[in-house]
Amino acid sequence: MATIESYETAAGKRWRVRYRTPERRQTQKRGFTSRRLAQDFAATVEVEMMTGQYVPPKLGKITVAEFGPDWLQRKESDLKPSAYKSIETAWRIHVMPRWGRVQLADITLDSVERWIADMTRAGKGATVVIRAYGVLAGVLDSAVKAKRLAKNPARGVENLPRKQRKTHVYLSHAEVAELASASGQHRVLVLLLAYCGVRWGEAIGLRVRHLDLLRKRLNVVDNAVQVQQQIHVGTPKSHKSRAVPVPAFLVDELARACESKGRDDLVFAGRGGEYLRRSVSSTGWFTRAVEKSGVPRLTPHDLRHTAASLAISAGVNVKALQRMLGHASAAMTLDVYADLFDDDLDAVADALDRAVSAKSVAKVWPDGSPVVVISAEKKP
Repeated sequence: MATIESYETAAGKRWRVRYRTPERRQTQKRGFTSRRLAQDFAATVEVEMMTGQYVPPKLGKITVAEFGPDWLQRKESDLKPSAYKSIETAWRIHVMPRWGRVQLADITLDSVERWIADMTRAGKGATVVIRAYGVLAGVLDSAVKAKRLAKNPARGVENLPRKQRKTHVYLSHAEVAELASASGQHRVLVLLLAYCGVRWGEAIGLRVRHLDLLRKRLNVVDNAVQVQQQIHVGTPKSHKSRAVPVPAFLVDELARACESKGRDDLVFAGRGGEYLRRSVSSTGWFTRAVEKSGVPRLTPHDLRHTAASLAISAGVNVKALQRMLGHASAAMTLDVYADLFDDDLDAVADALDRAVSAKSVAKVWPDGSPVVVISAEKKP
């Protein structure tokens, strides 16, 4: 049984809880500002020891700066370079400055929620806030697994901001043609992005041997992602290769683009046959092509959305579109492109209207007066 006793400090009366650990060692927890708080702690400790969840407080005396780097190192080996870069940036810019000197055991749900509120008030976007919170929560989850904390104090926050889904930009066939024409030597690349729906990294990682033009297919095997100034080549986002259909008009275009190239050469190479770099500046080829063509402002990735839009308008079923885009499920495809199915809602309304009209027994004369149709019922 735990015992509770008071003691005097310069700041006033405080309470301590003395208790024995599962190893039968005497220990204590000091600094409670009221007897009720001390009693709550004592009750919690007894329950944790009975359920086998007790964690000695001293194990939580390590700081976030001391514990976090091991978690970050494991993430580096688990994640793709682009994903790791995002969480490393969140750790360095948002988590370390606020929590680096704080001991794991001293983090509370209230302090985490205040941190989230501070970032939101400072104008940080929802994506930035959610990612920073996810890093801290991940570190504390790891501390729970390592038996340094009984539970994660960051779980259960109620004030995370909501992400606002970015409005997709969809081009028409005519607009795609205008953009491709304005792209000069990158014309075929623009057509591929707009009609095959591959990601930028998948397109620039495409090699001649990945094309099966007789079957009108291209195989997405590599994903070349640019992180800052370095290109990292790995598997596609889903970690799975996939076959993507190629429209017949694009087969000839790709065949010409591969003329005089070896099987291992890149289809869309940059200078010296290296991977093509992203066009992000205001003077980049893609930005110039957008301005010259007069199409709505968009990025190369937005052409993936255009591919989905054009496929749906052509009557492609959702399962086939999911396979083409490399989504994890058809449900994900429907969720991402829900706005493209608004016409289906009109179709539902029209179908119900036709059904009601077909069952109606009331007819109307040319002058607008109703005619009641009396049906003869058979008597039993």
